[in-house]
Amino acid sequence: MAVRAPSTAGRGRRLTTVLVGVLAAAHALAMPTVTAAQQPVGSCAWQFRSDATVLDIAFPDAAATYWVLPYALTPGDSIELHGTYPAARYFSLNTYGTNFDTVDTLRDAQIAPDPGSGNPFADAAAEALPPSARRWSATVVTGPADHARNEIAALPAGSPTAPVGFLIIRVYVPDDPASASGGVPLPDVTLHQGGRAVPVPTCTAEFDPADYGSGPVERAAEAAVDRIVESAASGAFPGDVPETTFVSPATTSGLFPNGDNKYIGTVLTYQPGRIAVVRGKAPTFPDTRAGEPVTTPGRQVRYWSMCQNDQVTPYPVVACAADFETAVDAEGWFTYVVAAPEDVPARATADPTVTVLPWGSTAVPKKTLLYRNMLPSDEFLPQSVQSAQGGDPAATMGPYYPRGAYCETSTFEAGGVAACLPGQ
Repeated sequence: MAVRAPSTAGRGRRLTTVLVGVLAAAHALAMPTVTAAQQPVGSCAWQFRSDATVLDIAFPDAAATYWVLPYALTPGDSIELHGTYPAARYFSLNTYGTNFDTVDTLRDAQIAPDPGSGNPFADAAAEALPPSARRWSATVVTGPADHARNEIAALPAGSPTAPVGFLIIRVYVPDDPASASGGVPLPDVTLHQGGRAVPVPTCTAEFDPADYGSGPVERAAEAAVDRIVESAASGAFPGDVPETTFVSPATTSGLFPNGDNKYIGTVLTYQPGRIAVVRGKAPTFPDTRAGEPVTTPGRQVRYWSMCQNDQVTPYPVVACAADFETAVDAEGWFTYVVAAPEDVPARATADPTVTVLPWGSTAVPKKTLLYRNMLPSDEFLPQSVQSAQGGDPAATMGPYYPRGAYCETSTFEAGGVAACLPGQ
């Protein structure tokens, strides 16, 4: 099974320009007297969308879509949200500071439904309800947040500065692949600021980078964005670990991390005629694309994936194979072949138990291969990526640890997986 890589045409300039626009929008929201026409990026909600083709930054997952709402609040201000639970594997509300690090996370099952509504992420019976009976409300607050009241913090506790940052909605694996938002509108937004309640209309079009300037201020902001991401990502994986060996990252701070995901990864280097082969046991998951409820009992994780990423700023994703896109054998083991098109073994493409991940541009010789687990069950937790953080994942994950090796294309053609990973 081959996994198609997303297009990267025009990605670099667009994403840095959009991030500059996000920072400018956050600044504009701090000045409520500024009119929409005076604001360089407008005054509507969810203007910025991030996926594997636009605003592709900091190792995103290709099975997820992200919508961004910048904010700049003063003490006592809040952002009120009213939405509908999406038909999807997962969604969450996340706040981040301007250093791109997590402030707070409120995930789907934690968000209590409105009176008369049900939450399909907490109650399987609610999946049959119409959208009008799957409603929720939440509030971004500048003080301490009470998750039991569907509150999410705009600023880390004890921070002395004004809350400036980003609210991000994540949606993973919508039931309908044609609807990134899970078949529902994005949440309605009301800004409570200075004693006034100001509805913020949802954007009808994405931000166009051509609408934003390219002067010295914008160039300085772009450089700041690059520095934050480069600093965070460049030291994520230690340089003294052998390539193809999966280890825990030193940190994910500054990379818009999702607190419900944990990662292990390895660095790969391109050589003509050489591929990387990775094999491990696949955790079970609720296959929502096949009609299983998110709440299906006995599943080991909510979601998992393997993603190939460029190891160069802004660290975009090349391609991912989500759990439901990954081939497994009769015993539930996955095998990935990571290769440039000219190096993919014919034997790999013909084998229904092998998933091919594209190398991407060979002009980027270094790649980062990331394996993520989301929300492991209590029973699976000891063998999950979550429990491997800060330690040796090979020692704790058992058969679920992805073991990798370099291999010549000719070797795989002659002997398959066993020739490249003996004993696996």
